[in-house]
Amino acid sequence: MRNFCVARNKKYMQALTNRAKPVDRRPMTLLERAYLPAIFKGMSITFGHMFKKAPTISYPEKTRPFSPVFRGLQILNRDEQGRENCTACGLCAVACPAEAITMEAAERKAGEENLYREEKYAARFEINMLRCIFCGLCEEACPKDAIYLSETFAPANFQRKGFIYGKDDLLIPNPVTEPEAYAKAKGNRAAVKS
Repeated sequence: MRNFCVARNKKYMQALTNRAKPVDRRPMTLLERAYLPAIFKGMSITFGHMFKKAPTISYPEKTRPFSPVFRGLQILNRDEQGRENCTACGLCAVACPAEAITMEAAERKAGEENLYREEKYAARFEINMLRCIFCGLCEEACPKDAIYLSETFAPANFQRKGFIYGKDDLLIPNPVTEPEAYAKAKGNRAAVKS
């Protein structure tokens, strides 16, 4: 009884798509059994690719142009006098969906006015690059323009602790003492902001 119902349902069922193709079960000819047409077809494709321009870029010598909205490594920004912009408000850490940013705040001491712009600063600032998803929400949340995503890739590393970037790794060079390094780190962002 069951076999009768299955056969009856198959008779009335239709395929949902028309992608099904009947399989050709004819015996292969002598030429097909030698696989020569398939080999020649494959070799023609290979030789065709040999004479095309290679899409590969020799990275250290040449660099690929980035999109204007590319989001790379985070940079902690300074003002024109070389003082840190970050006030350790914690908005970037709260906005981060991956919880990759941690910071500790401290108060500026007397005589440190040339180092920090506000009375409160980030004594410790860390970003775990293994958790970061480069979404840019930290950059959008910052009211002081203290953090932004640059046009730099995260370099490869062999240990996990090498992917936890501290404040020293993230801070942009001082524009007063190192103007060339500051301009290089700023990249095309300086032209866009102006």
